[in-house]
Amino acid sequence: MQVFNCAWIDFTKCGRVLIADNENQNTLQLGDILFTTSSETPNEVGFASVLIDSPPEPTYLNSFCFSFRPNDLDMLIPKFSCYLFHSTNYRKSISALAQGITRYNISKGAFLNLRLLIPKEKAEQQKIADCLSSLDDLISAQSQKIEALKAHKKGLMQQLFPAEGETTPKWRFPEFRESGWGGKTLGQVGEFTGGGTPSKDNQSFWKGNIPWISSSDIDEDSIYQLTVSRFITAEALKNSATKMVPANSILLVSRVGVGKLAITKESICTSQDFTNFTPTKNDNLIFIAYYLKYHSKDLLVFSQGMAIKGFTKDNISKFKILIPSKKAEQQKIADCLSSLDDLISAQSQKLEALKAHKKGLMQQLFPAADDRDI
Repeated sequence: MQVFNCAWIDFTKCGRVLIADNENQNTLQLGDILFTTSSETPNEVGFASVLIDSPPEPTYLNSFCFSFRPNDLDMLIPKFSCYLFHSTNYRKSISALAQGITRYNISKGAFLNLRLLIPKEKAEQQKIADCLSSLDDLISAQSQKIEALKAHKKGLMQQLFPAEGETTPKWRFPEFRESGWGGKTLGQVGEFTGGGTPSKDNQSFWKGNIPWISSSDIDEDSIYQLTVSRFITAEALKNSATKMVPANSILLVSRVGVGKLAITKESICTSQDFTNFTPTKNDNLIFIAYYLKYHSKDLLVFSQGMAIKGFTKDNISKFKILIPSKKAEQQKIADCLSSLDDLISAQSQKLEALKAHKKGLMQQLFPAADDRDI
């Protein structure tokens, strides 16, 4: 997993083993390139990770990978190897070598015959490595910024919603400090709509214009991230258990991935993995969504079943929520958290743009074996 997850080896994440005196083990050294030998899919065979530093102590490789040691580190510098063996053209070439049925492997002989174009000058390799490394630093910094914002949001929710056993939160907006919060069940403030999946055998059911989602279309972190890529017909709606969920509802995953939820601004259909909630009182939809997101782990208490646990509208309707008596306070809390989600979303888009830029840059910097020049 270390090799698969990162282009260079982090020695702080290595496990520890006992090597007997009679064991024949090869130690790793600076510049060694480690490759995954097999995988369940051809696209994951031959992933590489490079030792860009000398090991701080004798370090060995397990039998699920193999190592390649360049004859001359001036001919193939380690930092350049990190990017060369993650380039699009290399990945295409290595995937073509993968063989197998239930599990895919690569032949070391075929691997050694793989042709890759490499700059003859060490300075050019260094220049390419420095260029991509600086971009990696930007990506890493952007990722850390997003994680810091998510941590800030988590901490903010802990202050804006009552802790267990409390009836009011620790932090209150000054204008609402004299007003209280009241307890209600979900069943008292809204109604529920279930879901279902039209027959996959009837392809005509999936050629309509009614949006339909499954639990995988809901983002883990944000209540606003919802991907609609499948559409069903009115006939499919009529001949299946799925229901039309009204706009301005909370799509609440109730089986696989309990706690994931999203707000829908349009009428939509969902799979049977949802128990969808539509407020019928004058309470703030976004506030309720954030409240449920904050208490997502508590929803697991209502889950039942053996193989696949989940909750139904009958038991989730008893879930108790605390709501500010003032509608303006509900709105203020919703606005506060929404603005933070907007910021996280904007920073995430910047991160994806940086990753896309790096991908495009690598396609230009690493030519295919039949190309002459970049």
